[in-house]
Amino acid sequence: MKRIDLTGRRVSAAELARVLPRAALDTAGAARVVAPIIDRVRDEGAPVLYELAERFDRVRPERLRVPARALDDALAGLDPAVRAALETAIAHARIGHAQQMPVGAEATIVPGGTIVQRWLPVSRVGLYVPGGLAVYPSSVVMNAVAAQVAGVGSIALASPPQADFSGLPHPTILAACALLGIDEVWAVGGAQAIAALALGVVDGDDELARVDVVTGPGNIYVAAAKRLVQGEVGIDAEAGTTEIAVLADDSADPVFVAADLISQAEHDPAAASVLVTDSPALADAVDEQIAIQARRTLHTERILTALDGPQSGIVLVDDLDEGLRVVDAYGAEHLEIHTANAREDALRVRNAGAIFVGPYSPVPLGDYVAGSNHVLPTGGTSRFASGLNVTQYLRSQQVVEYTADALDALTDDLVALAEAEGLPAHGAAARIRRARGGRR
Repeated sequence: MKRIDLTGRRVSAAELARVLPRAALDTAGAARVVAPIIDRVRDEGAPVLYELAERFDRVRPERLRVPARALDDALAGLDPAVRAALETAIAHARIGHAQQMPVGAEATIVPGGTIVQRWLPVSRVGLYVPGGLAVYPSSVVMNAVAAQVAGVGSIALASPPQADFSGLPHPTILAACALLGIDEVWAVGGAQAIAALALGVVDGDDELARVDVVTGPGNIYVAAAKRLVQGEVGIDAEAGTTEIAVLADDSADPVFVAADLISQAEHDPAAASVLVTDSPALADAVDEQIAIQARRTLHTERILTALDGPQSGIVLVDDLDEGLRVVDAYGAEHLEIHTANAREDALRVRNAGAIFVGPYSPVPLGDYVAGSNHVLPTGGTSRFASGLNVTQYLRSQQVVEYTADALDALTDDLVALAEAEGLPAHGAAARIRRARGGRR
């Protein structure tokens, strides 16, 4: 991995943004490619989804909606060990997401004047689960459990048709849907799936009704499609290529650190793996371990391409204080802390999608069974964005109720502000009530 030596100098925030390795994400460019696809789905509906499946997925599904029998068959044929693991992941995710549920409340603003704070789930959501280089039943769990805990009543899920499975999504995806009770599954992938969920389509007797919110990971074209339909529907985020940062000192085990950098590089040749450390000796040891471990696993070429790419590297700093400043500037999707005081250091971090503390909390734990959500902000957007959570499927609503006396007590202030803004009819709405009811 290439090295970026920041020792011996104080680097400004602007320079950190320039020198830190980062995966390129040209969502605007991808949006220009995707926009005509969305327009075609809007104008032509289901027929274009079949056409695009043949073009991009090399298969024409028999139907866009997956038959119930296919879901049942997929669950019946699921490896028992995988089923048990998915059941564990679902149970843990329900616990982890339940703690995110906001609590309604009622506040008395003045005597007789109250505001009730409500949290209401959206009526219907569309979940996207990608295909590509890997199969992601875990993404079914992450998306669906968060929506179900939020109380969403209607869920549609889209995943690309697979040539190897007669135009159906991967059977492990279908089995995960069956385990979660999701019976509306569509064999549609890519940007066209996002468009179909957001706009709705009719395919013979099957109707994909438009949703209120679309969530789920995907490639840059999926991210671009989300950008273009935002406003018509809500979205979670424009997720980019996966990334990990590891903050480590000389107490870290280089075997663990190397394994975790490799685990993210396994996703994609464009995946980003970044080590930030104040220990050149650790950096050397991690490089040695990468050379050993990467050649012992399945996707060696993909991993080495990612680790040798411009988006990955080892950043050398003078001390942990500077290391913390660097990881905050980077704002990683996944951040691991391998330091002597890992918990204390983790609580000093502001910008990260999710933080994994200590040597026995690797990112893959969060990918599957930790109970956290693995759909996280990438590309430094963790400075303003959150990982997928129940609030993505909730709306905040305030219910305002005032008595006549409570309104009367505030009418003078209301009128003063209304007239200051040049909106006298606003003030009149309160004055009329005072006149009709008498001053009490």
